[in-house]
Amino acid sequence: MSLQDFSLDFFSLTDKVAIVTGGNTGLGQGYAAALAKAGADLFIVSYDTDWDETRALVEETGRKVHFHQADLTKRENLKKVVEECLSVYGKIDILVNNAGTIRRAPLLEYKVEDWDAVMEINLNSVYLLSQEVAKVMVEQKSGKIVNICSMLSFQGGKFVPPYTASKHAVAGITKAFANELGQYNVQINAIAPGYIATANTAPIRADEQRNAEILSRIPAGRWADPSDLMGVVVFLSSRASDYMNGHILAIDGGWLAR
Repeated sequence: MSLQDFSLDFFSLTDKVAIVTGGNTGLGQGYAAALAKAGADLFIVSYDTDWDETRALVEETGRKVHFHQADLTKRENLKKVVEECLSVYGKIDILVNNAGTIRRAPLLEYKVEDWDAVMEINLNSVYLLSQEVAKVMVEQKSGKIVNICSMLSFQGGKFVPPYTASKHAVAGITKAFANELGQYNVQINAIAPGYIATANTAPIRADEQRNAEILSRIPAGRWADPSDLMGVVVFLSSRASDYMNGHILAIDGGWLAR
């Protein structure tokens, strides 16, 4: 490709098909809306079934959307996601592994059942669903997988040991998948969001001392809005990122620079 060949069409997702897990609220909803605005049709996986708001966001772009209710901690449901998406659309071009959970407690009081629950959705479902989708992408010789890491892919945090462990592991499997699948024109990268104003972070934002501590470290001086992550998911899902593979891209307002 010559320099003259480049155009903004490299960011277009026209007629691509994207699976977004946890795509009904918060960051997932933002990712879904961004992909639709860039031209993709959506297959949204969510545990809840209150789909009206997300449906409206996608359909106002003129793109198609199909919703699939599933508990991703049940491993038998992961193959069903892939099977139904193929049944509806006939292909899978993009997978955004956004679904996740967090449970907070002091380390010495942390319950093993909470550890297991967090690891099952944050790590095991990411690995297993990516594996199933990768089989499709390898056969078609193209695809983009976008994992969701965290600032706690780089740091330890407090009161969230399984969340930290899972997000370190997601960074690791992002690189592992990239090493094996790059030869098939499949790219796997990850977004590491900073502190975002979502339901998951509501307890921290409600803690005045903790909220002040966080804001004092962010050079941008504010919590991010889900819309701050919309551009990067389009980039990582598009032709514009074809030579990026196995990378963890921090979108953090400068948090890690401090």
